[in-house]
Amino acid sequence: MTSSASIRDSIQKLLGTTGFAVLATENAGQPHTSLIAITPVDAGRRLVFATYRNTRKFTNLMQNQRVSVLMDGSRRDSQAGTATGLVLSAVGRVQEVNATTHPDLLGAHLEKHPDLESFTRAPDCVLLEVVVEAYQVVHGIDNVTWLSVDDLKMPL
Repeated sequence: MTSSASIRDSIQKLLGTTGFAVLATENAGQPHTSLIAITPVDAGRRLVFATYRNTRKFTNLMQNQRVSVLMDGSRRDSQAGTATGLVLSAVGRVQEVNATTHPDLLGAHLEKHPDLESFTRAPDCVLLEVVVEAYQVVHGIDNVTWLSVDDLKMPL
C-alpha cells in the first residue's frame, strides 16, 4: 500500500520534471487529444498552458471545460539512464487565466518554457489553466491510485 505522502512526493517529482502533457478534450461526443506545454502552479493544484483561440482544442474547451491531462514519467530518462515508472493523469476543469493573475502565471510559464515567448505573446493566444480536482497515479499495471487534490494535502 502506498502512503499519501509517497504519492504526493511522486506527483510533485513528476510535475517538477515534466514540461509536456497530453490534453484530452471532447465536443459533441468526439474526443480530441493535443500535446501541450504545461507549467504546474500552486503545488500542482493548477496546470497552466497556452493555445491559440482558433484551434479545435480551444473550441472544445469552450463547449466542455472538463478535461484530463496525461503526464508520462515512465519513459527512460536519457540523462539518468533510468525509467520512473509513473504515469499521472490530472482530471479537472479548464478556465481562462484571470487578468489580475495573468502576468505572474505567464511569467512562470515562460520561465519553464522560454522558447514559447513569441507564441504566448501572439494576439490570438490565450493562457488557460486546468483547476485540478484529482490525480490518478499509475505505478504499474496493478498499482493505480486516485486521490483528490484535497486528500493530497499539498502545501501552497
